[in-house]
Amino acid sequence: MTSRERFLACMKYEPVDHVPDMEFGGWEDLFEEWHEQGLPLEVKGNAEFDEHFGLETLHGCGGVTGLIPAFETEVLEEDETTRVVRDGNGIICRVRKHGSSIPQYLEFPVKSREDWERIKFRLDPTNPARIVSDWEERTAVCNASDRAVAFGCGGFYGWLRNFWGLENLSIAFFEQRDLVEEMLDTQLELVMVALRQVPEELRIDLGTWWEDMCYNHGPLMSPQLFRELLMPRYKVITEELARRGVWIHQLDSDGNIRELTPLWLEVGINLMFPVEVAAGSDPCWLREHYGCEVLLRGGYDKLALLNGREAIVRELERIAPVVEEGGFIPHVDHRVPAGVKLDDYHFYLEKKREMFGIPRPE
Repeated sequence: MTSRERFLACMKYEPVDHVPDMEFGGWEDLFEEWHEQGLPLEVKGNAEFDEHFGLETLHGCGGVTGLIPAFETEVLEEDETTRVVRDGNGIICRVRKHGSSIPQYLEFPVKSREDWERIKFRLDPTNPARIVSDWEERTAVCNASDRAVAFGCGGFYGWLRNFWGLENLSIAFFEQRDLVEEMLDTQLELVMVALRQVPEELRIDLGTWWEDMCYNHGPLMSPQLFRELLMPRYKVITEELARRGVWIHQLDSDGNIRELTPLWLEVGINLMFPVEVAAGSDPCWLREHYGCEVLLRGGYDKLALLNGREAIVRELERIAPVVEEGGFIPHVDHRVPAGVKLDDYHFYLEKKREMFGIPRPE
């Protein structure tokens, strides 16, 4: 089977030669550690991760939905260990000079309607720079690919949070709802402009979404607001893709997604990723409660990689019954964290492949 055939069959609960062999990469400081343990220096990030370890990937297609122009990236101040920077999204944050960690967010570009009015020209759906000119070539490449082809559907909550910040956005839902809805409609139109450009003859196998809207106790916005603000806009995109035969939608959200999963399923978003176990998104629980309607990708507790080889095997054994049911691509439930030994990661891959009948890469 090709990677595409395997991916689609797995999602349909049909027989496969083996479960797709996918992973989710590692954090920046992990690569620094692994170089000291023998990882080739040319494998310096996630762009090289999949190829080095012989993993399967998706083939992306789509248009331009980001800021045009982006904010100028600049260093505003620095000390021996950190820098204060303004990034391309206009966010001012403090970041470490070495290694990877969550930035300390200091200021976001939108606090009021006046701020939005100043920056919304960067998100003009009619900007000619959003027109893709090489669709004939892209169509030929995508249709010839042996990988599943994914259209990037963006997201809504995560997109808003990048402009407002978590606290300000939570307040804005109630105090500036009209502005929030205007911004959501702008994002919807950006995605639809990109989707309308994709030729009908270009085969799309799935939509991919990024939200990151949960923490370890549940969602960062209420299910009621989720239903009122996000679900109608999700449906515009999923229904247009359904018209083109697309029925798989991969949703990337960290944290505990249990409460929102049935709402995503209601609008056709059905493949949950990366299913963070320690945050409460256990694949066994999700399958037990939502049955075969929910598709899964990830779901292997990353913390097992830090706890020795017996723990590595136990975690594979724990999720094996759900993998055997189908509709589940098992891999580490986020980036591999620093502290995991390279030899133990090789051991994990070897055992995963052995247990699920995945051949070693050539």
